[in-house]
Amino acid sequence: MMKRILFLFLSLCFFSCDTKLKNDKPNVILIMADDIGFEALGVNGAVNYQTPVLDSLARNGINFINAYSQPLCSPSRVKIMTGKPNYVNYEYFTYLNPSQKTFGNLFQENGYKTLIAGKWQLNGVQFNLENNQNLDRPYDAGFDEYCLWWLTERGDRFANPNIFQNGKKIETNIDDYGPNIFSNFIVDFIQRNKNAPFFVYYPMTLVHDPFRPTPDSKDWKDLNKRNIGNNPKYFSEMVTYMDKVVGEISEALIKNNLHKNTILIFLGDNGTDTKVTTLNNGNEIQGSKGRTIKYASNVPMIINWNTKITNFKVSDALIDLTDFYATFEDILNVKNHESYGKSLIPLMLDNNYRERDVLVTYYNPMWSTRGLDRGIFAQSKNYKLYKKGRFFKYSDDIFEMRPISINNFTEQENEVFNLLKKSLDTIPDLPKENYNQWKERLRKIRNSNKYNL
Repeated sequence: MMKRILFLFLSLCFFSCDTKLKNDKPNVILIMADDIGFEALGVNGAVNYQTPVLDSLARNGINFINAYSQPLCSPSRVKIMTGKPNYVNYEYFTYLNPSQKTFGNLFQENGYKTLIAGKWQLNGVQFNLENNQNLDRPYDAGFDEYCLWWLTERGDRFANPNIFQNGKKIETNIDDYGPNIFSNFIVDFIQRNKNAPFFVYYPMTLVHDPFRPTPDSKDWKDLNKRNIGNNPKYFSEMVTYMDKVVGEISEALIKNNLHKNTILIFLGDNGTDTKVTTLNNGNEIQGSKGRTIKYASNVPMIINWNTKITNFKVSDALIDLTDFYATFEDILNVKNHESYGKSLIPLMLDNNYRERDVLVTYYNPMWSTRGLDRGIFAQSKNYKLYKKGRFFKYSDDIFEMRPISINNFTEQENEVFNLLKKSLDTIPDLPKENYNQWKERLRKIRNSNKYNL
């Protein structure tokens, strides 16, 4: 009799917890910093960067050590916003086809108020694609409100920034700082929508170059330094300011009593800029943005959910950008999932999360006429196989200098190789590098001096 009562009690608890997740409609804030690799947060071993807010969020949530983006920003943005790998819907650098459904649309159609602030760079301006001056693109992507840099023209992103807000270009001057405008816009949105579920997507402009003083820098007092130059010595100050901005958003949640029912996510969009070298646990790590080694796409990732994540931990699960869309589908109780990813809800709630054995990256950036790494590769937590056949134990060979010959495989390596190859065999090959004449389009628009590029 007691066993039956215990079984019923546990069953009711499970049902109650599951139903509560579905009915509570937690707020979701997704912050994606620009050009920051895993190594650049204090909690991950960075020595010279001060990130107390993010360190605290990580130590009171889940800190992921095996989260992987695309090695470059536009491929990452298209992937995370749509939940699909790049071979499905990535067409040009700086472009998201407006026909694609995003997580903004997903939240909006499920009753959420939605906002995007920060870096857009998805209208296809750089290639002069059709309707690239359309100010409604963020609305079409499912966002009720927006405050964005590089919507229809580029300009500056930090001091005296070039920002469009809800269909209009705002007036700014040399005393205005882009990240402050974005964070103020987000905090105001939170306050105005505290009685309704909301989704905030904040693709930050920090800590991308140009590396320049922040309002907290001593050199900010020199007006001539605010919008001139590109000196990596300011990277550390920009990282600290990025952390400060995250803190302002976190504080807004506490002030409005929303922190207990808000999922706060932080991650990077790709590795650190190649001009930056970070001291991490005694090692000097050069940024590898754009390449295909680990440092190009292993990014910081933190999830904090005040009342649900009570088992604070470090996770070494392999995380892909498509997982966020899948997670949001679970939060919204969507029946027909469209994402290619794995929901993180079971991991967050300690409810039988099944880790992936293999993570596949399809990378064809179409970024610069100077040339850039391209590649298709599959990886486990220790090994990586490129579709062209190169095989590495990257956990011991970070820079991939020592390919393992098939003639020298151990039994374990042979097993891993076959597992990775099986995944790669399902992925289409890269097209010819200039298959859509993107290089000619890029040169033409750059030479025309249009759109304040």
